[in-house]
Amino acid sequence: MGERIARYGFPGGHPFGPDRHGAFQREFEQRALAPLVTLLEPVQASVEDLLLFHTRAHVEFVQRSSEQGSGVLDGGDTPSYRGVYEAAACVVGASLQAAQWIMAGSHRRAFVPIAGLHHAARDKAAGFCVFNDCGVVIEALRRRHGLRCIAYIDIDAHHGDGVYYAFEDDPQLIIADLHESAQTLYPGTGHEHESGTGAAVGTKLNMPLPAGAGDAQFAAVWPLMLEHVARFKPEFLILQCGADSVAGDPLTNLRFSPAMHARAAADLRALADRLGHGRVLALGGGGYDRANLAQAWTGVVQALLAD
Repeated sequence: MGERIARYGFPGGHPFGPDRHGAFQREFEQRALAPLVTLLEPVQASVEDLLLFHTRAHVEFVQRSSEQGSGVLDGGDTPSYRGVYEAAACVVGASLQAAQWIMAGSHRRAFVPIAGLHHAARDKAAGFCVFNDCGVVIEALRRRHGLRCIAYIDIDAHHGDGVYYAFEDDPQLIIADLHESAQTLYPGTGHEHESGTGAAVGTKLNMPLPAGAGDAQFAAVWPLMLEHVARFKPEFLILQCGADSVAGDPLTNLRFSPAMHARAAADLRALADRLGHGRVLALGGGGYDRANLAQAWTGVVQALLAD
């Protein structure tokens, strides 16, 4: 949490506005969660950090665009503004810092609210996501901490295409991604047949749901996702818990209650404990109804705090 990652958002009434962090923080404070957690002040990721996942050409493009303060960083969804590079790098820095604390053993679980920017590819921004902190964390856990098998679980309404396609041929990156069908929602990917390529076939599980799917449909497929992840015995769990899958989001068509986000976090916490390491990093992801994201994300925090 903190003012530095709160700056990641786009002006002019953009759905991903900079007020999203404040909505979460107010609910966090109302539920009196601050005394129960360690609050970290985010640090800005270095260029070296960003290059763990992204190409140098992309990093330098964002730097130039940030200095100019105008234009767009992708096809039109992700506008540039002065300081966008620093704001995006702080999101990556916050996620990296949380992962490092978990690996150091001082904390087993962590949550980063304005994070989980799962659409950015290695070489480009996409879908409100300038840099992909999920991908950077995965690469850092491997190269800097020596982990091999990592699981990425995504319950955002949008398919986590930036993560999937970056690792689709990697058998040690386990993916379980529940999202709205490609037929009705951006980015139009995440079909059931997309299960990985080459040696990684079978390590990725895409679970598209039809528009209007709610808690009953979540309850039907969530155990399959847990079984898929557990089968590979990953050494670290990453949960992208985008709140745009909660009913009433202005951009999506799923109808979950916030309780599903808390359930996902609780079940993954229990799985990590059964696996013997307890490591869970939850990343906020999308969510464009402010009340929804506040309810879903604080529910995730409370679930991670439980013993």
